[in-house]
Amino acid sequence: MRKILTCLLATLGLTTACGQQSQKPQAADADTYEVDVFKTKSGKTVKFHALVHASIRMEYDGKEIQIDPVTKLGNKTIDYSAMPKANYIFVTHEHGDHFDKEAIRLLSADGTRLVTNRRCADMLGSGEVMANGDKMQIADGFTVEAVPAYNITEGRTQFHPAGRDNGYILTIDGLRVYIAGDTEDIPEMASIKDIDIAFLPCNQPYTMTTDQLLKAARIIRPKVLFPYHYGQTDVTKLPAQLQADGIDVRIRHYE
Repeated sequence: MRKILTCLLATLGLTTACGQQSQKPQAADADTYEVDVFKTKSGKTVKFHALVHASIRMEYDGKEIQIDPVTKLGNKTIDYSAMPKANYIFVTHEHGDHFDKEAIRLLSADGTRLVTNRRCADMLGSGEVMANGDKMQIADGFTVEAVPAYNITEGRTQFHPAGRDNGYILTIDGLRVYIAGDTEDIPEMASIKDIDIAFLPCNQPYTMTTDQLLKAARIIRPKVLFPYHYGQTDVTKLPAQLQADGIDVRIRHYE
């Protein structure tokens, strides 16, 4: 019965291949990470590779998309030289677990488009700048919106002040993906609608507590939720806590 249900959901483009929750590589190559596969409105494939923490690799229609790539985090190293060059790189803000000049260099080629906030563009000396509220047509059927990402709890606002950093909503052939960046459950989330896949951070004191993440998830109501940027925070109870809300919570190695 579970496999039948999974296959049914697959026809809606909101799960991985029938009978699977993630794909593992069959051989040791550039991709040794968990992969979740989704379908767009017209049936094209979008793959999400869980690299580490806030670093996400996406594949869509022969294009490579990298979110907040970093080469090293703690004892984990990501070998971007073994991955294809990126067509698009999105950076949310300047902190070292999101912004890494070496990773950007390794992923960049002629024609690579780097989209970032003003602060990172100034630090790097290049990039297409988006501020909160900006929208951009990236390619046919591919748009991006920059949305606010900041702290609101007293004693935390210095980590991510309002107006500086970005979250991003990518709309890819009708599939809407919300990458929240480093944020708490801010009031602007009430205007974020029709999200298929959300990446919400859970790493106090810099982002959200688990209670804040639950609140944010119930406001946004994504079909699929990936807690990310969670460090040592225990997120294992979130799937059960959001089950009654109809939100498919998937725990991947985004610690």
